[in-house]
Amino acid sequence: WLDRVLVIKCSLIWISCVSDGNECTKASAQSCGECIQAGEKCGWCTDEGFLKEGEQKSTRCDEIEALIKKGCTKASIEDPRGTVTVNKNQSLTDRTKDGVKLKPDQITQIQPQKLSLDLRSGEAQKFILTFKRAEDYPIDLYYLMDLSYSMKDDLENVKNLGTDLMSEMQKITSDFRIGFGSFVEKTVMPYISTTPAKLLNPCTSDQNCTSPFSYKNVLSLTSDGTQFNNLVSKQQISGNLDSPEGGFDAIMQVAVCANQIGWRNVTRLLVFSTDAGFHFAGDGKLGGIVLPNDGKCHLQDNMYTMSHYYDYPSIAHLVQKLSENNIQTIFAVTKEFQPVYQELKNLIPKSAVGTLSSDSGNVIKLIIDAYNSLSSEIILENSRLPEGVSISYISHCKNGVSGTGENGRKCSNISIGDQVTFEVAVTAKGCPSKGKSETIKIKPLGFTEEVEIVLNFICECECHKEGIPNSPACHFGNGTLECGACRCNEGRIGRVCECSKDEVRTEDLDANCRMDNGTDICSNNGDCVCGTCECQKRDNPEERYSGKFCECDNFSCDRSNNKLCGGHGRCECRKCICDANYTGSACDCSLDTSTCLASNKQICNGRGTCECGVCKCTDSKFQGPTCEICPTCPGVCTEHKDCVQCRAFGTGDKKDTCEKECSYFNLITKKKKEELPQPNDQPYINHCKERDANDCWFFFTYATRNDSTVEVHVAEELECPSGPDIIPIVAGVVAGIVLIGLALLLIWKLLMIIHDRREFAKFEKEKMNAKWDAGENPIYKSAVTTVVNPKYEGK
Repeated sequence: WLDRVLVIKCSLIWISCVSDGNECTKASAQSCGECIQAGEKCGWCTDEGFLKEGEQKSTRCDEIEALIKKGCTKASIEDPRGTVTVNKNQSLTDRTKDGVKLKPDQITQIQPQKLSLDLRSGEAQKFILTFKRAEDYPIDLYYLMDLSYSMKDDLENVKNLGTDLMSEMQKITSDFRIGFGSFVEKTVMPYISTTPAKLLNPCTSDQNCTSPFSYKNVLSLTSDGTQFNNLVSKQQISGNLDSPEGGFDAIMQVAVCANQIGWRNVTRLLVFSTDAGFHFAGDGKLGGIVLPNDGKCHLQDNMYTMSHYYDYPSIAHLVQKLSENNIQTIFAVTKEFQPVYQELKNLIPKSAVGTLSSDSGNVIKLIIDAYNSLSSEIILENSRLPEGVSISYISHCKNGVSGTGENGRKCSNISIGDQVTFEVAVTAKGCPSKGKSETIKIKPLGFTEEVEIVLNFICECECHKEGIPNSPACHFGNGTLECGACRCNEGRIGRVCECSKDEVRTEDLDANCRMDNGTDICSNNGDCVCGTCECQKRDNPEERYSGKFCECDNFSCDRSNNKLCGGHGRCECRKCICDANYTGSACDCSLDTSTCLASNKQICNGRGTCECGVCKCTDSKFQGPTCEICPTCPGVCTEHKDCVQCRAFGTGDKKDTCEKECSYFNLITKKKKEELPQPNDQPYINHCKERDANDCWFFFTYATRNDSTVEVHVAEELECPSGPDIIPIVAGVVAGIVLIGLALLLIWKLLMIIHDRREFAKFEKEKMNAKWDAGENPIYKSAVTTVVNPKYEGK
């Protein structure tokens, strides 16, 4: 019952209940528009007679090659392609053109400037952007300085920065402007002391400092370096309580207050000079400030007035605003804080870090070096992309260097006048923005120029415009006939919208889907929709069911060599339709007899029949692929030996009947066997070597020519064995006997020497081990007798 419900559900919502297949067939597209959105390889067949009985409407959507194989002509396939149109393409220029110095907004460094893309789902549209660094390009530089007490000695050196920097920058550009701003900290506790005395003079009593402030625009951008020196020389140091400063508030105001600062649409540089760290978003809570920074300009009389109201900006917020306003940042910081700002630089594109000496004495060199570093790198960025749209870059830089991925957006080591290119690819998936046009922009970071790209999405086929609403071909006007198929009105389904969703499954309709009044609906290979079988799709898109009851398929035919129809036919309704020269249930029987030709050009050597390209030998003595092998038959050489011997040498068993029995071949004699024909001289040649009655070898060749005549070549020179040489044999035997006798004598003598030496060694060993008895002779009596006088008392 659950399976039945699943089948109904799959039929109602018109999806394919298969897991694999290409993206076109998996989409189960019900219209041409849905089909082309499935992928760039998908096409839609508009031929009204394309579908076979039982096939679903979505069968019209497939890869182009597959549709052609199924019988759809190329002219009937809808396959719209995307295009790239260049709308504005001004040539690249330098500052001076034809001797006339151009205004900043007339300089062109990137080309083209405007394009229109028609995007088909999955198909990338590519175009080339070219960038060239213009010579003498104008520069605006704003110097933003920390005026907390620790920067007191730095201020003295900056007072003459205007004219000195102006002089150095003249070497780079003739159009240079400079401005100055300063910052300290938010004017609330705990960042500064809010006692009245400290608000007037935050420094010690012996130091004269100005009141604390958040940010002050001291001098808007100007080309007058002397005015810069005069105004900066009047600035006084201030003070605060904590070490991090409120520089992010100042950077945000410099970025967004373009009118007050005086930014032009030229190269914009912001030099941020400090000897301390920075506060960022969230730190404002210490002073009771919880509102996030709004990223808007709040300058009144050149002073930031909302520092006590808005929190510090986040790093991401700063990155966004600096990028939107094309500002390149140079962090001029002391050595102690360089690692901190180096990490910050990694988060802010088109920024640089320089090490500031303790008294800012090297600030001009730092600025020049940082500018050269920034201007030698070009980084492309694009505006936010619509959902479903992606973009990729490939850079082609100097010296043949190319980059992809994130490196595809940038080129380094670019000098003035150098030209680099970027290959840009834009791809859409599906039909973004519901088919409405979208505009995106690409620009090089730090530059005001940008490329405008209008995106038009191809969501429908051309034949969609020719659709016939409420067409009679769609079951009395229940749908729109477009692109060869019916697009049903709401509530209607079926190939020609012949059914209402309410009556999609009834017993009466099911009866129309049973073959021969059987029990299987659509032969268990499809679903019954509105009384008509909609055949299931296979995992393999090349395989499909068809027929009124889905009783046919193109994959269940007989196979040979693991190939459907042996690879020599096509499967239609489970039967093979064989190609020419092939027959059989699996098209595995070839009618070609060339494989049965024997070496004599006869089919199966005249001893068999050719069946399906294979010889069936009728003579049981013969075998092999062409019935030429006869293991029990005498060989050619043995068979013709006697005739060749009698005709060439007048000997042999047939010498008396030679003329009668051996005249069937032409005899040609040669002096030596080396002169006989070789295997490559003529086809079907046999080389023979036979022995005669005198044990001599004779050599001949036997060959059948194309005119069936037999030709025998014989070598007159025989190879006879020579008799034995008696004297060497006798001498060898005698010498062998003598040598053997001498060898035996030597061996006997050697054995005797070895035996004697062993006996002598044994004797010596026994001699050493002998022990003589030292006891007295029992029968021995001494000649001396001693008598003791019993009376003797020793006196």
